[in-house]
Amino acid sequence: MGALPSGTPAWSDLAKVAATRLDFIETTRLDNLRRRLYPSGQGSDIPHNPVRLAILGNSTFDHLAPGLRVGAMRRALWLDVYACDYGQSLQELSDQTSPLHRFGPNTALFSFDYQSLVAKGLEGLHANEVDQTVADVIARLRRLWELAAKAGCGQIIQQTVIPTMPNLLGSNEHRLAWSPRRVADLINARMRDAADADGVDLLALDSMVSNHGIDAWHDPALWHRAKQEISPAAAPFFGDLVARLLAAHRGLSAKCLVLDLDNTLWGGTIGDDGLSGIVLGQGSAEGEAYLAFQNYVKQLAKRGVILAVCSKNDEENALAPFEQHPEMVLKRSDIGCFVANWEDKATNIRRIAQALKIGIDSLVFADDNPFERNIVRRELPTVAVPELPQDPTLYARCISDAGYFEAGKITENDLVRSQQYQENLKREAVRASATDLAGYLKSLAMRLECKPFDQLGLQRIVQLINKTNQFNLTTRRYNEADATKFMYDPRAITLQLRLTDQFGDNGIIAIVIALPIDGSNVEYRIDTWLMSCRVLGRQVEQATLNVIASMARARGARTLTGEYRKTTKNSMVAEHYEKLGFKRVEDDADGTFRWSRSLEAFTPFSTHIDTFEGAA
Repeated sequence: MGALPSGTPAWSDLAKVAATRLDFIETTRLDNLRRRLYPSGQGSDIPHNPVRLAILGNSTFDHLAPGLRVGAMRRALWLDVYACDYGQSLQELSDQTSPLHRFGPNTALFSFDYQSLVAKGLEGLHANEVDQTVADVIARLRRLWELAAKAGCGQIIQQTVIPTMPNLLGSNEHRLAWSPRRVADLINARMRDAADADGVDLLALDSMVSNHGIDAWHDPALWHRAKQEISPAAAPFFGDLVARLLAAHRGLSAKCLVLDLDNTLWGGTIGDDGLSGIVLGQGSAEGEAYLAFQNYVKQLAKRGVILAVCSKNDEENALAPFEQHPEMVLKRSDIGCFVANWEDKATNIRRIAQALKIGIDSLVFADDNPFERNIVRRELPTVAVPELPQDPTLYARCISDAGYFEAGKITENDLVRSQQYQENLKREAVRASATDLAGYLKSLAMRLECKPFDQLGLQRIVQLINKTNQFNLTTRRYNEADATKFMYDPRAITLQLRLTDQFGDNGIIAIVIALPIDGSNVEYRIDTWLMSCRVLGRQVEQATLNVIASMARARGARTLTGEYRKTTKNSMVAEHYEKLGFKRVEDDADGTFRWSRSLEAFTPFSTHIDTFEGAA
């Protein structure tokens, strides 16, 4: 286990150790230290909004809890774990007085072995009979998911079935309808469809077993002696896989991959070797390895990861391969922010985060040079820095296996994110050259389309509610069922706001939920107000308040109340309501500040944004 500072280490010090590679014993030691030093989860640097995870199934889970807690710590999350009694999942979920309900979980993980899902042997059954058995299994799982949601679990994770059963036919196992291996595969396939339909996240251990081999995950002796389906040796990795899903659901996955160039995207040094001298493309094993890595990186960009370049190079030389090399997969248009100069990389990475308007902890820095990696780790400890292997054929696997960019869902907005950041940099370039801010804002020809929550936008709405951390006044998290209730509540004000301008479509950039107080429409409370940092400084806040005030007054409201709940990440909006003319009326001990503004004398802000309420 890594070294800790002398004295009583802070929780953040423990988290740094958690970020290193730990085996089962080291993970357990670190977890014991965490529980001894911070038994109640209280500390100045401990994250708010703890994850309260209930793990349910028919195996032994006690040995998994340390890995879960340490995995969460690695992802900047505080985790409390409740393991359901052996075989009591349905009973504890159904009984409102059960220990599970008293624990008050906000997340559930279902981890069932094959034997508990398929209680009786299927020998001799025909394919249609096996299909009915599988359908019954999926129906039982969906019932459990429903009960977990009713118990307050905003995130539900379902572990796929681990294929621990031996083959009966061998390579053509699928031809025996009742083969346990075939049935497990069929359950996993149907489980994926059901999870997609119900908004459940999958923990794909069947895929992990395919990658690593069953012996890395399961020890038959431990299963028969202690009902440990997942062996202790795999427990730390299991905990990290779960933590990735927890972090992704809460918007804590990385957003941007920052790339070095020389010997990272191609072999050789562009400044010395020239365009024809770098190693890239077909014809050599090394050149094809760099090509494969670029293909992987481009696929990440296509699914929504922002790409940036941070290179010690003359910019003209650095750009040449992107614009002129015939084998180059990545083009300049794929890069959200391109920085090439001779300054130190830590300074340039800060510059990239500022230009993209994302947190420094949202970045992953990939560089072949161990000196540069260590400098960035020292100067920017919240930046993820994978230890790239010397062999470029392993670059993609190194980044993929680390799980930096874990995502539960992909929306249409994710698929065009790189384009949106490119367009935003164009806006910033025009703004930097403008001498008249009002003239610049007017030149953007901005259009804000505001409409209530609807089924079409629901997935993106829920994603933003659970991912946005910086411009988020309360950081309340809601699942799809919660958002649907607000959508159909006639008294609730719900808004999804899309901003377009001359440079393109920013997509859905803000979400608002406002609710009446004390059963009366006289006063409305802004329960949720979050916004993309990409549109800061464009009067969107003022235009949004104009719409909220108009809708609240239409319902008879005379007062609008706003809340700011302080977190470790949203200090940028601490003065949000004050800037919009609200008066501070109440402070709570938990860090909640309440603001109020009369609507009777409210005068809409003048902005350079054309606003359309109810627009499609």
